[in-house]
Amino acid sequence: MEQTRYLIVGAGVSGLAFADSLRGDDYLVAEAENEIGGYCRTVERDGFLWDYSGHFFHFRHPEIEKDLVERMSGRVLRVEREARIWYGGRFIDFPFQRNIHQLPEAERDECMQALQNRPEAKGGSFKDMLYARYGRGIADKFLVPYNEKLYATNLARLDAEAMGRFFPHASVEEILKGADARHEGYNATFTYPEGGAIQYIRALAQGVRAERISLGERVERIDLQSKVATTNRRAIRYEHLVSSAPLVSLLDMSGVAYDRDVFSHNKVLVFNLGFDRKGPKGVHWIYYPQKDLSFYRVGFYDNIFGSARMSLYVEVGLPRDAELDDDERGARKARVLADLQICGVIEDQSLVASHEVLLDPAYVHITSKSNAEAAAKRSLLRAQDVHSIGRYGAWTYCSIEDNIIEARALASQLESIS
Repeated sequence: MEQTRYLIVGAGVSGLAFADSLRGDDYLVAEAENEIGGYCRTVERDGFLWDYSGHFFHFRHPEIEKDLVERMSGRVLRVEREARIWYGGRFIDFPFQRNIHQLPEAERDECMQALQNRPEAKGGSFKDMLYARYGRGIADKFLVPYNEKLYATNLARLDAEAMGRFFPHASVEEILKGADARHEGYNATFTYPEGGAIQYIRALAQGVRAERISLGERVERIDLQSKVATTNRRAIRYEHLVSSAPLVSLLDMSGVAYDRDVFSHNKVLVFNLGFDRKGPKGVHWIYYPQKDLSFYRVGFYDNIFGSARMSLYVEVGLPRDAELDDDERGARKARVLADLQICGVIEDQSLVASHEVLLDPAYVHITSKSNAEAAAKRSLLRAQDVHSIGRYGAWTYCSIEDNIIEARALASQLESIS
């Protein structure tokens, strides 16, 4: 039987950041797919480059950004975000709650009045929080319908802090003041490399021995007592197992029971679309709260590097149990193309290339129960030297940078007790 000190499940950001941080080389990375990257993979087709979805890196720690960028070749742009909201047949600047002065006068006054007469918080849900902070005008016009499209669920099911620091909060005074806030928030600027998000993955992988990464190897079963993982190829004895797989998948592999309803999530179907000519200019992504439009967000790769043809990612939020056979996917793609025309993103451009990917899970539904249960299950696993990390391993909402920080801290902690 093969043996390794660290068995790392998943060659995405978290798994590679952990391996990259180890001082020794007694580790093995088992990746179920045939390439590294996880959700940060990049696709090249007919001259277009698309990520699996819009992965724009937002760094709070300049030393991490510097470390990764120095490992890359090619251009890496630092971009000031230009985001818009399609509302009432026109664009307004994002975030909605900071830009209601751009609404027609009657709607602006409605939002102002509702803001000043907002209800007291009656519960601890995300929806309760939105009404209590912003009033029914702002909440009902954008914040509730948009986020219900994104999460594909009733926001009353989610905790008030389901998005944590990533929700663009604004005080009543800031809203009433109506100052320019287009370039505020956690993603006011972002970094993006020529060649797509996979360049960050390759940068991390530079510190990982290639022969220690086993592609196409899926961990199928973990015996917590004997510390043996069985893959589709072999049995591997480990001292520590570090997994960035979704927590529910890790629990299944380990034979640990859990309540499926507690660990709820949505799916996101991403259509990457390439057209023969450009469309809207000067915008990086647009939000769509309208229930009669199939997507919640559209992003423009071509407006980052100034390419000559329009290159989009289009995101459609779906419930966890949505079934998508080939006919359904085709119907959804046709609907997306029709809706893009309705809202003016495409006019008479021709579609020349496309790609699609289903993110499952995409956004986890954070509740007090899910937080408590995730913490309990991770603690149970950790007591048996199994560490569940990353956005999905922790069953949370966090940034790619957060994943790197967590993985590096875990590597340091485990090596310090050896």
